[in-house]
Amino acid sequence: KIKQNLGFHRALPKIFFLFSVEPVDTLAVRGLPAVLNCSAASNALVRVEWKKDGTFLNLVADDRKRQLADGSLLISTVVHSKHNKPDEGVYQCVATIDNLGTISSRTARLTVAGLPRFLSQPEGVSVRMGGTEMLSCEVTEELVPFTRWERDGRPVELDGRVIQLPSGALVISNASQSDAGLYRCTIDGLGPAKSTEEAELQVSADSGVEEKLETLQGPAAVAKVVGESVLLPCVMKGYPVPVIRWTFNGRPYFILNNNNRFAVIGGGSLQIVNLTEEDAGIYACQTDSDNMTSEIQAELTVHVPPRFLTRPSNTYAQESMDIIFECDVTGSPPLTVKWMKDGDTVIPSDYFRIVKQHNLQVLGLVKSDEGFYQCLAENEAGNVQASAQLIILDLDVALPSAVPSLTDATTDHVASSPAERNGPTPSAPRDVVASLVSTRFIKLTWRLPAEPHGENISYSVFYSLEGTNRERVENTSGPGEMQVTIQNLAPDTKYTFRVVASNANGPGESSTPLTVATQLEVQVPGPAPNLQVVSVSTASVTLSWERPSTGNGEIQTYRLFYSEKGQDSEQDMEVTGLSYTMTGLKKFTEYSFRVVAYNKHGPGVSTEDVVVRTLSDVPSAPPQNLTLEVLNSTSIMVRWQPPPPGTLNGELTGYKLRYRKGLRRADAIEISTTQLFQLIDGLEKGKVYTVRVSASTVNGTGPTTEWIAAETFENDLDESQVPGVPSSLHVRPLVNRIVVSWTPPENQDILVRGYKIGYGIGSPHAHTVTLDYKQRFYSIDDLDPSSHYVITLKAFNNMGEGIPIYNSATTRPQSDPDIDFYELFNNPYTPAPDPTPMLPPVGVQATVLSQDTVKVSWADNSLAKNQKITDSRYYTIRWKTNIPANTKYKMANTTSLFHTVTALKPNTLYEFSVMVTKSRRSSTWSMTAHGTTFESVPSSAPKDVTVISKEGSPRIININWQPPTEANGKITGYIIYYSTDVNAEVHDWVVEPVVGNRLTHQIQGLTLDTTYYFKIQARNSKGMGPMSDAVQFRTPKGKASTLFRLACITGSQENHILVIVVIVSVGVFTIIAVVVGAVLCTRRSNSHQKKKRAACKSSTGSHKYKSSSKDLKPPDLWIHHERLELKPMDKSPDPNPVMTETPIPRTAPDPAAEPSHQRRGESLSFISPKPHPASRTESESVSTLAGRRGVRPKVMMPFDSQPSQPTAHPCGADDTEDPFRFLCMCVESVRSQPPAPEPPVAPSQPSTTAELQKTEVLIKEEEPPSINPPTAHVRPTHPLKSFAVPAITVSAHNPPTYETALPSTPLLAQPVPGVKMASIGTLNRVRAPMAVTVPSAPDQSETSKMLEVVSTYETDELSEEMAHLEGLMKDLNAITTG
Repeated sequence: KIKQNLGFHRALPKIFFLFSVEPVDTLAVRGLPAVLNCSAASNALVRVEWKKDGTFLNLVADDRKRQLADGSLLISTVVHSKHNKPDEGVYQCVATIDNLGTISSRTARLTVAGLPRFLSQPEGVSVRMGGTEMLSCEVTEELVPFTRWERDGRPVELDGRVIQLPSGALVISNASQSDAGLYRCTIDGLGPAKSTEEAELQVSADSGVEEKLETLQGPAAVAKVVGESVLLPCVMKGYPVPVIRWTFNGRPYFILNNNNRFAVIGGGSLQIVNLTEEDAGIYACQTDSDNMTSEIQAELTVHVPPRFLTRPSNTYAQESMDIIFECDVTGSPPLTVKWMKDGDTVIPSDYFRIVKQHNLQVLGLVKSDEGFYQCLAENEAGNVQASAQLIILDLDVALPSAVPSLTDATTDHVASSPAERNGPTPSAPRDVVASLVSTRFIKLTWRLPAEPHGENISYSVFYSLEGTNRERVENTSGPGEMQVTIQNLAPDTKYTFRVVASNANGPGESSTPLTVATQLEVQVPGPAPNLQVVSVSTASVTLSWERPSTGNGEIQTYRLFYSEKGQDSEQDMEVTGLSYTMTGLKKFTEYSFRVVAYNKHGPGVSTEDVVVRTLSDVPSAPPQNLTLEVLNSTSIMVRWQPPPPGTLNGELTGYKLRYRKGLRRADAIEISTTQLFQLIDGLEKGKVYTVRVSASTVNGTGPTTEWIAAETFENDLDESQVPGVPSSLHVRPLVNRIVVSWTPPENQDILVRGYKIGYGIGSPHAHTVTLDYKQRFYSIDDLDPSSHYVITLKAFNNMGEGIPIYNSATTRPQSDPDIDFYELFNNPYTPAPDPTPMLPPVGVQATVLSQDTVKVSWADNSLAKNQKITDSRYYTIRWKTNIPANTKYKMANTTSLFHTVTALKPNTLYEFSVMVTKSRRSSTWSMTAHGTTFESVPSSAPKDVTVISKEGSPRIININWQPPTEANGKITGYIIYYSTDVNAEVHDWVVEPVVGNRLTHQIQGLTLDTTYYFKIQARNSKGMGPMSDAVQFRTPKGKASTLFRLACITGSQENHILVIVVIVSVGVFTIIAVVVGAVLCTRRSNSHQKKKRAACKSSTGSHKYKSSSKDLKPPDLWIHHERLELKPMDKSPDPNPVMTETPIPRTAPDPAAEPSHQRRGESLSFISPKPHPASRTESESVSTLAGRRGVRPKVMMPFDSQPSQPTAHPCGADDTEDPFRFLCMCVESVRSQPPAPEPPVAPSQPSTTAELQKTEVLIKEEEPPSINPPTAHVRPTHPLKSFAVPAITVSAHNPPTYETALPSTPLLAQPVPGVKMASIGTLNRVRAPMAVTVPSAPDQSETSKMLEVVSTYETDELSEEMAHLEGLMKDLNAITTG
């Protein structure tokens, strides 16, 4: 269809199709016509239909409804009765373009007004002049817009003084005689007018008699839409006329004076026009009248209709693509969003998904997906819709250059323009296989098409669920990439795949479909969907969820996890059903909840955390530390602190302060404030006032404090001049302190706000102390003994400092005893301050409440036994940290016997002391109490984080740090995070824990030349602190590899030529090395050779070889030793190299000549001047290698019959330091094959243990390590006898088995099993394995013959062979000595 409209080169279609007018909510009147407007605009023919309550209307059969020319719906006569309401409901306009698609308008509700009737009749009332009165008119909500009031038969004019409430009632404020008359309420506009009975309003003169406050109408909860108006009624009646004020969320509604959207009309009702979201909240109407306070609260909710932030846009695509329609909407309350296609609701499935909250994703497009898609959003305030068209083009039609709605996975699938497609396209990709199959993904690989027809070939993988025709497409990451991984598949499900190659001319042929099934997954339950948590009270919430949609087996139970916000620990409980009500929670506290389902396989996937706050309540504790300060004769300053943490139970909206005159019960005056202090002025002079304070939330007012008393001054003091000189200054020196006491200035009419004491040795200006005006003595502490101090005292106020008074004193010597304050002030011979000081508080206790709060309590011996305070005394608390260098105190006043000190540092020792003041008398400071605050999580991160590389080890770094500045407790450990991506999630970083007493850590195994980021987090007993900033460090680059390293080569069908070349090269090199070694050996002196020969013929371990050659003639099993190819010997600068030879003696050895350094198992099969450090292990198997000239080389390796691991061992890194030290190559591992026939045991062969000990060579089998194959060694004797015939020890009960190791060639189909790699080592050391190479591989027949020959040799033939070898050795010795 689309292709027919477009043609091959035509422009893409542009369809204009939308609603120009949509229906809106309508209030209809019974018996009258009603119209629902709707009009669709398009450049094609549009057909409009109507739905009512989701069902299409049959306008042909309904004579009361018809459709107008523009598409609107006309109801000629609205029918409505109590039992028949055919026209009331939800209407929707549906527009369709044939063969293209359908769109639906937003919905509109048609409401029919009820019958005009009154629920009650207004009553006659009387009102005073200037007063307020209300006449009620009770009707149903839908009839209120049709009501109006008449007075004496004429309409009442409404203004700011006379208003009509939302309920229909009429309010008359500031009444006058003109308001008197007969009133009636009328319903008009619903047919014939209907009125209530008349009610008379009488206006009487002011008689001066008080009238009790009465609430006629208060505000009620109401919900409105943004932009509308609201009237919050507050109608109060009483005399004197009450004054009404409004508060918003507990604060005075000061905005009334600055915003013309707000107005107080009708004597106290609040009107707000053009509502905004910020206007929502708690409104309170307050009235004060005759020492009585009335308050009525109501909540205003402002709804915001849905509004599009991003609308879906028209999209062009091709089949198999993935697309996304965006739809971003906002509104309040939360929205309900649904998608429709051509008028039908889109149901989410595997191919239609809702992503990113509201967007619609369509996967694997097919032709039937074409049409119009609509996003419809709805909430209580309204609904909106937006549509977009999806057009699916054929593959030979180019997509537009910008396709914004395509997903990332298919944007590179956009075809090139048709003009560029003028050449051949690629053939089908070859050998499409699933190289990796998992439970939820499959990796596909393939080979280049046989006919690519160009370069930069890209590939698209089309896949579908078996049995469906909806394909999806996944593209390779770049040109030339011939593999792709398909993610997000379902377990145990079959999928069909095909691959298409594309070049510059377009897509080519498709590969043959490949069907692959994902693996079965042992499935634990998925997350429980639709987890909802609702607060049902101040201490309980209800949780509900649904059964998980994924999971094998029946759900056995659910586990509910929850934690309080800010707490590290998480609690859990087991739940069996799909809902649970949790009780015992804290009030107005945020909790986080999640649910995990369990089946027989274990716990499933957790749900996302859902955070909910329990409902608020009134505070459960009063404000703390209430104090009163008398400022002058008519005012008192009241101060307090908030209730303790955790007791507010809601959002604090303010405080209510009540005060009264006198100590007895009397009418109290209430003041509301949001501050932590309040000035009470206008008081009487010389009177006692009591005050108490309570805290408030939106739920109400909490408990109040105790009544606290204070007495105003008799007269006000003058502050227009500075105070006079204090009338007296007395000093009492002690050993380390001087007690200073004084009396105030004689002129008591001048205000004194405090005193300043200066003191020092010889000068009073060294130190200064500022004291409160109530204080009359002070102890100057920490003085030096036997020192003369000058002291000065002066009073000050806001005008300045007064004239000082001077005195001096000399502290006592160190030997004099000190005197306590009690004796000091009770000594009749000591000049005591006037008046007499009070006794200090006793029993001071510091109770630690939290990490920053300590409660200080005490007792006062000057009070009665019940410790009840009845006078105006107050207490001063001082505290500081218990650090000798810290001399700065903090202070607070209170009028109770305890005080809660807040804002302290965690895990810190504090000291507290208390003094009492009554009128102008004060006590000394009490004994000190101590308390250490609780620990808290560290509030700062570890500091000075540094990262350095370890010298000589580039893959190892050392990370150092210092403890956090604010540890808030003992650090119990650190956690080191490191990653190569600084933006990675925390759970993706590598974590290494460190104990708390360490400030450095080593991290190993890092990648060379890579940037790492490091963070450190400290922890204590309370939890984890913040992370440090990321520290960047880049590891150094790796060293260059050794210049000489032989790669191990494994023979195979494809590289046998390379193997032959390497073998021949190594053989030539070996011959050269042997010749060089022989020449070097000829230069040794005869004595040196004899000495070495005698040393090498010694016994090893506990063996002593005393038999002659005729006593020891074992069968020579190494008949074909001439076929072995020799390896090059080490070339060493050592002047005394140790050579090796066969341990078979030609004559009986001299026992005295055996060197003592020979040890059991020591062997040497190669020239090695320096033992390699990596080869220091016990010797393993004993063997020798022999060679002979002029014979076709072959290999015979007699080892045990245990099969070796099929592994090629590479050269060790350390062995490459000297290129000639060690050469390695690989013998291809041989597989299972029946062992060769066992050779017969010769009569002269040793068969007992004693005889075995007389043999000179011992073949010993040991279990090798996993990476080291067995090694073969021989003992060292003569330097040039390194390659001779060994004697083989054979057990009578376990005869040896001989097998052949041959390189793998095409001619050798079955490799020989059990072959182990030979190793050439040094004395008492083992080198890395040395593989044996064969220059050419014999055919199968030669191999069989070789094995046959070995098994059939007789003893005589072996003896002849040995004799022949000994003759050759004699000839060689003669040549070298000559």
